[in-house]
Amino acid sequence: MAQRLLMIEDDHRLAGMVATYLNQNGFEVRHAETAHDGLAQLQLAAPAQPFSLVLLDLMLPDADGLQVCRQIRAQAPPIGAIPIVMLTAKGDPMDRVVGLELGADDYVPKPFEPRELLARLRAVLRRQQGQAVAAPRTLRFGRLEIDLDARSLRLDGQERAVTAYQFDLLVAMAERPGRVLSREQLMDAVKGELLEAFDRSIDVHIGRLRATIEDDPKQPKRIITVRGAGYVFAKAQDV
Repeated sequence: MAQRLLMIEDDHRLAGMVATYLNQNGFEVRHAETAHDGLAQLQLAAPAQPFSLVLLDLMLPDADGLQVCRQIRAQAPPIGAIPIVMLTAKGDPMDRVVGLELGADDYVPKPFEPRELLARLRAVLRRQQGQAVAAPRTLRFGRLEIDLDARSLRLDGQERAVTAYQFDLLVAMAERPGRVLSREQLMDAVKGELLEAFDRSIDVHIGRLRATIEDDPKQPKRIITVRGAGYVFAKAQDV
């Protein structure tokens, strides 16, 4: 599927040439000749068909490109997170520095080779995709948040302390919500940790987890005991 690109550029001839080239190389290009039109197109496109990237000229008839960059970055995602590549005919290195400080992802001086522009656009998109893959992974169950990458646990936004073993045990259950897990299955799921020699140690750790994340550990709503079978982590919580 072609990636949608918005080009905000007042040079109609240049915009046409760039659009033709990029359309032939995997992009669907939309053109705006003014900052006002470009910002309006961004608003209309999101979130149904958001643009993948903005190609922004530094000198526009109704606004400075740096100002437009600042306005885009000031908005909430997905608009505020759209990659921005700036175009300029000016040679002042400070323009590039300011543009990058305001949140531009790259800066291409005019005149430029279309192949170089294409390569830069693809590189920016690859970097963004890599950042998306690396985004923090968090499991959320009502008021409970489990940050897998930071290995932290929060209830009502407040950090709750657990041991590394207890955190892995909680993750093993939270990644399988609604599924009854026996003590043996739980021990196997956290087999990378040092395990006690008897499976009833799981009960001790479950008790400590309940004391940490349950409103009333004696009447648990998150980690439920299934007699004769094991434990189940509730799918629906705080409802």
